[in-house]
Amino acid sequence: MKRVQIAMHMAAVGLIAGECFATVPPAQAAAALAPHRAVYDLTLAKSRGKRPVEAVHGRILYDFSGNACEGYALQFRQVSEIDSGEGKVALSDLRAATWEEGDAKSFRFNSENKVNEQTVDVVDGNAGRDSSGVSVKLSKPKPKSFDLDSKIVFPTEHVRRVIEAAEAGKTLLELSVFDGSESGEKVFSTLAVIGNVIAPGQKLPDDAAAGSSALAGLRRWPITISYFEQGSAKTGEQTPAYAIGFELYENGVSRALSLDYGDFVVTGIMSKLEMTDAVACK
Repeated sequence: MKRVQIAMHMAAVGLIAGECFATVPPAQAAAALAPHRAVYDLTLAKSRGKRPVEAVHGRILYDFSGNACEGYALQFRQVSEIDSGEGKVALSDLRAATWEEGDAKSFRFNSENKVNEQTVDVVDGNAGRDSSGVSVKLSKPKPKSFDLDSKIVFPTEHVRRVIEAAEAGKTLLELSVFDGSESGEKVFSTLAVIGNVIAPGQKLPDDAAAGSSALAGLRRWPITISYFEQGSAKTGEQTPAYAIGFELYENGVSRALSLDYGDFVVTGIMSKLEMTDAVACK
């Protein structure tokens, strides 16, 4: 299973000009992102590969904290049991921790991925931005340094950009993403499709979000973000490496997840939500 860090945590480069595209400047009056903890229960929605997946059961634990002054921290864990039939069951356990500076100038990332309790990937590194571009330094899986284009953005910044585009009434947002996933070297081109706003009181949620007074008065948007290998075209029948669908509230909380891995699609229902105390900037 490919690594998928929700919602929610996507990033990237400029927008294509056009009637449905518009440039979203760097977040200067940034959207306020709410600290929260959420649990999403995972089940198989669809299987369409040559080797069909018969069942998926799992859970995502998502703990987001911080503010624009002190930076944003994310603790993430996704555990999935994938049944391919004939007694073939794989247990995937991904743990990731990231920290991103409030002005998106620096980013730290660490992750470990296990399959059937055996470690298959370990990544540890950091990235920094200056006027010349983005520099990345890895300590795991092996020491390495490399540079990326200055238009690359990090995951929390991407969430803010998507929210700002939605608030501005935009329907498409194209960005390049670096989130430290997989080997810690990969950059994805992303395309976010933003649906019509869901006003407070409309299409009331039937999951843990329904009991949250903090969300009751907020707008939300249906979002689908497709991830493409860097440099590949997004025209014709080009297939994304994976895609994430969700409803995104204006404070950064996400519900109604859909994780499309190509061969199969997994839904994530929010079973628990705790809005944690926000620390004001000093």
